[in-house]
Amino acid sequence: MLARPLASYYLLIFSSGLLLMIGLTMVFSATSIKAYIDDGSAFSVLSRQATFAVIGLVAFWLCQRLPGRTFRALGIVILGASVALLLVLNGMLLLASLAGWPQAQIGPVRAHLLWLYFGSFQLQPSELAKLGLVLWGADVIARKGADLGQWRQLAIPLFPAVGLLFLLVGYNDLGTMLCILALVVGLLWAAGVPLRIFATLGAVGLAGIGLLIAAAWQGAGSGAQDADNYRLARLTSFFTPPDQCVDDCYQALQARYAIANGGWFGEGLGSSRLKWGYLPQAEDDFIFAIVAEELGVVGCVVVLALFAVLAYTALRIARRVDDAFRRLAAAAAASWLISQAVINIGGVVGLLPITGIPLPFISAGGSALVVTLAAIGMLASFARAEPDAARALNARPPARWVRLLWAPLPPLPRRRHPAKPRMTGVAPGQSRQPGQSRQPGVAPRPPGQADRQARSGSSGGSATPRAPKRRDGR
Repeated sequence: MLARPLASYYLLIFSSGLLLMIGLTMVFSATSIKAYIDDGSAFSVLSRQATFAVIGLVAFWLCQRLPGRTFRALGIVILGASVALLLVLNGMLLLASLAGWPQAQIGPVRAHLLWLYFGSFQLQPSELAKLGLVLWGADVIARKGADLGQWRQLAIPLFPAVGLLFLLVGYNDLGTMLCILALVVGLLWAAGVPLRIFATLGAVGLAGIGLLIAAAWQGAGSGAQDADNYRLARLTSFFTPPDQCVDDCYQALQARYAIANGGWFGEGLGSSRLKWGYLPQAEDDFIFAIVAEELGVVGCVVVLALFAVLAYTALRIARRVDDAFRRLAAAAAASWLISQAVINIGGVVGLLPITGIPLPFISAGGSALVVTLAAIGMLASFARAEPDAARALNARPPARWVRLLWAPLPPLPRRRHPAKPRMTGVAPGQSRQPGQSRQPGVAPRPPGQADRQARSGSSGGSATPRAPKRRDGR
């Protein structure tokens, strides 16, 4: 099955589609009771999440129709828009903090933590920044080509843009900053950057995280509010024993109780008890705990297996495409999605500190789901552009209405012409005459002599071969 030309495309659709279905089901299961109490309808949160899923599927459909050159052009546009929105978000939060306002709001625009609200429309700019960095970073590195071993060629303009994103995102959202760091590492790894650069970047990244923790520690020592030091609280609660942790460990402990209640086969779909107000953020950051409680270890293994298939497929696409931009973008998208899943699940089960980022496809949230499905559409476009897939689709093209409604045919890969054999000893623009020597400096033989030697098999004029000389000289 994996040898078929469109295997990558079908694996991508299969894994992401099942993850989306599981996500919608678990969002309804985790929110139905609370939504009925608050809104009078058990389907209020599900309907909102389904609306975002439809928008995400439209984004998937559009992206899987686009060629590689369009993605390269969109990279700077998406990244620029996300940076502008992050500047607005952080500027409003800083202005509200300095002015002592109860909330950061200017007209119809309101800023809160990681989100911008335009009336009833809600947007998380950091999610859009991930996709923009994938496209723009892959385009920048693909244009540099073989100069990636030099610091100057690699640092400009990639490192300043990444540093700006770290500054705008990391102070408020450490989990998203770690995802962006994993994205950049995957991008540079696919580009073949030397290991010394990886070591230096790792040291700089650890120093930056240490500065964020030190800033939070300084804020705690100066008597700042606890809401301003949540990074420090999450880090210290991770190293605190459960029997000594009170408030900061409450969410993590409830998640572990949910996992313990689930056992091997779970309590049954919809039968979670921790979602009755005991587990905060059960529908987004900690939805994997509800999966563990209701579906057990078996359900968790299914979700992990689907993420593993998605990671394998994205890396398979990166290995099989023949375009540098597609290879880099596919590897960066795989690093982004899988690192986000690992950070979320690791925080829920207690293997990593809690960072508060959603689980791709599964958690409730509009911006994250739409951007994730757009990234899957980009990978689907790359999967159709694999050389074997492009040849198969052009050899037996689907019906015209299918191509109009779904996706056009990808272009055929360029043929690599074999190198022509080089003829030495012949001037450019001239052909070698019969009997002419292939080696320079050797006089050519007349055509008649060459023919007689070929028939006789001897280097001289006689057809009788000369007897070999014996070792004793006789």
